[in-house]
Amino acid sequence: MKTLSVMSKPVSSPFSASENVDRMQSSATMAAMQAAEALRAAGVNVCDFGAGEPDFDTPDNIKQAAAAAMKAGRTKYTSAGGIRELQRSIIDFYSRTFGTEYQPTEVMATAGGKQAIFNAVVTLINPGDNVLIPKPYWVTFPEVVVFAGGTPVFIETEETDFVLTPDQVEQAITPRTKLLILNSPSNPSGRVLPPSDFRRIMELTSERGIYVVSDECYLRFVYSPAEVFSAASLPAELRSRLCIAGSFSKTYAMTGWRVGYALAPAEWTKAMLKVQGHSTSNTNSIAQWAAVEALNGPQESVSEMLAEYTRRREWLLEALCDIPGLKCGEPEGAFYAFPDVRGCLKNDLKTSGDFAQRLLEEEHTVVTDGAGFGAEGFVRISYATSMEQIKEGAGRIRRLAERILGS
Repeated sequence: MKTLSVMSKPVSSPFSASENVDRMQSSATMAAMQAAEALRAAGVNVCDFGAGEPDFDTPDNIKQAAAAAMKAGRTKYTSAGGIRELQRSIIDFYSRTFGTEYQPTEVMATAGGKQAIFNAVVTLINPGDNVLIPKPYWVTFPEVVVFAGGTPVFIETEETDFVLTPDQVEQAITPRTKLLILNSPSNPSGRVLPPSDFRRIMELTSERGIYVVSDECYLRFVYSPAEVFSAASLPAELRSRLCIAGSFSKTYAMTGWRVGYALAPAEWTKAMLKVQGHSTSNTNSIAQWAAVEALNGPQESVSEMLAEYTRRREWLLEALCDIPGLKCGEPEGAFYAFPDVRGCLKNDLKTSGDFAQRLLEEEHTVVTDGAGFGAEGFVRISYATSMEQIKEGAGRIRRLAERILGS
């Protein structure tokens, strides 16, 4: 772990991190969101497949818990790691779901799952450290590594249909490898690591002394026969260098509440608390009490969302596979399809970004360019939207594909 101090690095300019910031790329997901907003502002009828958030509202019991917290005056600072009630609720959830017993010194609340990942990386990575990141990846992973001064090293997985294998991990490890970032279910591909492969990967990293961050933000959205699996269920010796990043955003439709958590060994958690204490301090106090209710209250909303996503997924996959020029693997989790559009790249269309831009301009339909996730030739389609929008948008994609291939 890094030795953390606010003055640990020489300050050569008022913005000592500016070089790293300059190297960071704009978010592909943010670009898609901005494109959709601009069209709507112009009065255009938009089909938006770019959103990475549930289209469901936050359940009422969670809202009521937030209102009760405000009425009770629970609007003050909390400890950087969160209120004890939330820490205990997270520990209890993992205990009853995965049979794991974490200690309060190993859990902290964060401002969304993204802050958990950021805290974990910047407390661990130094210049010269390599971080393994399977492709396709969530857009933030390599950027946080760059910010910390590390070097992202990408693992190609297209030949295994975007499912990371233990052999791929083993071949990618070098003496400079410090960290592996996993994301299952995956954003953007929706693929899910089989539990046996997940365990073997954790065995490999444990044997080599490599740390792991497991992004489990889509943990509960898994489609049968794939299994819900958390690295927390592994034996303690395989979790000695593991940080789990979790989020309430997707599971409970709480994206705007900005509350997540990290589960990690006490030493790592202590370092992350220092980072958080000097950056955001505590997670929103009201959102923390809402999160307690989310974990401890009724869970029907989760199963209802999963059932609806299942219905949308089935219809969309069939529709996409029937569009000329497109191929689409079957996602086992999350709420994204990740079709290959290379069959539609001809004439002036050279990249998946060109395809996405043409779809936006001609059919007013927003998808996210796969190049932003490290997968040129693919686009991400979020089905966290209504069936009406999904059917309309699929029809627009078909019209564009038929025009391209007919030209």
